[in-house]
Amino acid sequence: MISRQDMGSWLDGTPQDGRGHPGRRLGRPPEGPGSVGSFFPRVVALVIDWAVSALVATAFLSRWNGSGLMTLLVFFVLSALMVGFFGRTPGHWIMGLQVQTMNGRPAGFGRAAVRSLLICAVIPPLVVDEDHRGLHDRAVDTILVRVR
Repeated sequence: MISRQDMGSWLDGTPQDGRGHPGRRLGRPPEGPGSVGSFFPRVVALVIDWAVSALVATAFLSRWNGSGLMTLLVFFVLSALMVGFFGRTPGHWIMGLQVQTMNGRPAGFGRAAVRSLLICAVIPPLVVDEDHRGLHDRAVDTILVRVR
């Protein structure tokens, strides 16, 4: 019979198997600039971006704002344009994060648009690997890193 110890627990988090810090196998440092962004700053950045999107949708697009769908559209456009131009959204900027390709270059508009679309689908960002890369980042070969 299989026991809980055999299977582990979903509460244990992502398996590390003694591999070290997230991003180690990708050549990223454990801390500081270039290291993989951790969970808390990512969530705060997402909340900031959603709040900005909701404010813009309410203030400038109120006659079309029959639902949260307009906020989602503004979030998509904001995220795609900001990551495409600067490599980060306003929330990323405040939290000291940046979206980069795996070789440390800016993501570009194509990757930013696909990444933003997958974030709007909600599920891809929730499925992460041992390097804290969600399905949305893996699909476009990007990573969210600390820049300060």
